[in-house]
Amino acid sequence: MADHGDPPEGPAENSASGGEDEYRSLVFDESFVRAARLQEFSAQERMGEHARAVRSLPGRTLRTGSRAALALVVLIALAFGTAVFMGFRHPYQAPVGRRVEPLRMTFVPLAPRGAVPPGTPAGLFASSPAAQYPKGAEGINVPVARRTDNFSESQVLTALTTVKNYLAASSLDPDVLGGNTVRPVESLLDPDQMAQFERSMNEPYDDGQHAATGWLVRFDPAQVALAPEIRVRGTLRYAEVGSDTLEVVSDHTFTYALRPAVSGPQQADGASLFTVRRELRFLLDREDLRLGRLEVRTSYVQAGPQSCTADTSGALRPLLAGRRAVSRGPAGTDPYETGRPAAALCGTLEVSSLPDRAPAAPQGPRGSGTPVARP
Repeated sequence: MADHGDPPEGPAENSASGGEDEYRSLVFDESFVRAARLQEFSAQERMGEHARAVRSLPGRTLRTGSRAALALVVLIALAFGTAVFMGFRHPYQAPVGRRVEPLRMTFVPLAPRGAVPPGTPAGLFASSPAAQYPKGAEGINVPVARRTDNFSESQVLTALTTVKNYLAASSLDPDVLGGNTVRPVESLLDPDQMAQFERSMNEPYDDGQHAATGWLVRFDPAQVALAPEIRVRGTLRYAEVGSDTLEVVSDHTFTYALRPAVSGPQQADGASLFTVRRELRFLLDREDLRLGRLEVRTSYVQAGPQSCTADTSGALRPLLAGRRAVSRGPAGTDPYETGRPAAALCGTLEVSSLPDRAPAAPQGPRGSGTPVARP
């Protein structure tokens, strides 16, 4: 007798033992049915003579997230293609990197006419032209920054501030003045000048390009002790020298009070003054302005009292209180004035402490028409 689940004609011949249907356990849920690509027509739909038994269902549409992802990919591709196209079609050429040239330097020693007068730092400053000079970095005044044709006011101010930092580091920093470090100066230089700077510090030579004293003020700590007070006065000027470069010119006189670097007690009135006038020309391009660095293009230095024959490539060689110059060359320019001779090899420094003394007549064929230097 057939089971309730068997067809009327009885179980199929190929049914498994036990009379159970081998497909009985398969269940087709609604999602499976909806996903089917073929669907059988109903009996009414098949009544037509040539009707097909099945029809194809349209494929499943892309989900909303897939469509958004595809649209994003297309947009990115379009943006990238537009950027590449505009890069080839850009009407402006990329700026050509400016070639950094070596620093050119000139040093003019100022020899005293007589013995260097001694005194206390306060007394010497009070009786010298530096009496009214500001102290330290206060004497490095930054002028009012105004925009130029191609640089904003803030960029001009950045250039002036960077130059002031260089002057302070190279002329006022006690560790730099004493020869203990060069890092504060080096950190402000354009990398293309590093090799020249390092050679000037490690192997100074008086060839117009590799004297340490062309970059900074330095004394030999074994010979000289520096008093804390330094008097400074000078000017800063700026101008464009191209659409991508600013030029800053500095002209400052630094007056130092020095003593002999000897052990034991020192005389209270054993100090003397030493004057250094530095005229420097700096260039700063847009990359320099962004990174707070500069290029030193020219350096013109007058310093005294010292002998004209002294080697000052590595450090300045001041004549201290009571000493005289070994020899004297052609007259140079007063470091407290603005003019200078074109080719003076050695200047003359009037060591009298009287600031109102009239300058003596120039000495030497190269000093014609040039006032001698006075403290």
